[in-house]
Amino acid sequence: MANETPLTKEAILDAAEQVLRRYGPDKTSVTDIAKFLQVSHGTLYRHFASKAALRETVTERWLDKCVSEPLEGIAAATDGSAAVQLRSWLEALIQKKRLYALEDAEMFAMYSAVTLEAVDLIAAHIDHLVKQIAVIVERGMHSGEFKPGEADAMARAIFLATTKFHHPAFVREWSSKDIDQDFDAVWSLLLAGLQ
Repeated sequence: MANETPLTKEAILDAAEQVLRRYGPDKTSVTDIAKFLQVSHGTLYRHFASKAALRETVTERWLDKCVSEPLEGIAAATDGSAAVQLRSWLEALIQKKRLYALEDAEMFAMYSAVTLEAVDLIAAHIDHLVKQIAVIVERGMHSGEFKPGEADAMARAIFLATTKFHHPAFVREWSSKDIDQDFDAVWSLLLAGLQ
């Protein structure tokens, strides 16, 4: 039984997310996604060159929609303290990653796997997040709240210094009873360096 609806890239990505959530990234095949869409697996290869390309695109869309875009609103704020804004941004990133690790485990598992396989995609995601931090840091510099410096370099350092709290490689440590205290200690050092 063939599907008569024209197949779009977006429809494939929607279906892939649903199937990946049902079976997990290790057990999901292109054939599973094609069956879900009621098309041949060859039809999917007209839109994506490989299973890896499809997985990467699904992950990229998920990261944009669930991580980058919500954080953009925090980074774009122009009122209040830059330090409070930066801490809010970092806490939102950390909370999102923790939440997805628990409540969207299959997509988080795929994201974790893709971090090892799709270096360019993850580098672009990190660059996007670092640019958001840089916007906040630059605002703090302009207001005199933060000392002058190279906002992009400082933003990258902030991102790297907090990696333990948001990178999927550290997911097992996120349930530690000391994780919030550890973040507070890192935050205090970062803030002292910025002011």
